[in-house]
Amino acid sequence: MDFVFFDRMAKLLSRYQSFFLEGVQNTLIIAFFAVLFGTVLGTLVAVMRMSNVKPLRWVATAYIEFIRGTPLMIQLMFIFYGLPMTGIQIPDIGFIPNFPRFAAGIFAMSLNSCAYVAEIIRSGIQSVDRGQMEAARSLGFKQSQTMKMVILPQAIKNILPALGNEFVTVIKESSIVSVIGIADLMFRTNDVIAITYIQLESLAIAAIIYFILTFSTSRLIAFAERKMANGNK
Repeated sequence: MDFVFFDRMAKLLSRYQSFFLEGVQNTLIIAFFAVLFGTVLGTLVAVMRMSNVKPLRWVATAYIEFIRGTPLMIQLMFIFYGLPMTGIQIPDIGFIPNFPRFAAGIFAMSLNSCAYVAEIIRSGIQSVDRGQMEAARSLGFKQSQTMKMVILPQAIKNILPALGNEFVTVIKESSIVSVIGIADLMFRTNDVIAITYIQLESLAIAAIIYFILTFSTSRLIAFAERKMANGNK
């Protein structure tokens, strides 16, 4: 019976490999841009969160708490379906198929990732010895220069593992974008199920592919972390 199961998996993967490959490609594109934009925005929100200006600190805190306290599904639905109702339309770019859907998915996941990355970066910055800031200021550096040239480079080494885990998490959570019609891995897996009526084997293939993606990413992050650690010796 087990051999029949694996034989079906092999046949499905051979016959519908283009479906799965397209899904993997779109999943990685969404995850990459979500973490990229999430990191950029998260850095800004983290700085606001630690600002001495109370309104900025309150806004950043409220944003982080709200995003982390609401489901990603609702955030995605609000952006894709809710924004057009308010008159905000995502423009369609002809040479990029389904651009509004991709843009909505990446935007929603970036905003979601931003809240988590902001806390990662904030903890990384706070892990740097305060004496570093004081020493840089005593040398005539402005606060912004100190943050950019002294604190952040050291904080990155501390937060790299956590950022890697965030990328792994985004890869897994990106399956939710299939609900708005983005042809990610989960969407294409459902297509295969709809065509073949073979559910368990198709889902097993998707699970294995997700595992390969996340495991490979974890190993790459671990390798980069070891390189950075060796570079400090």
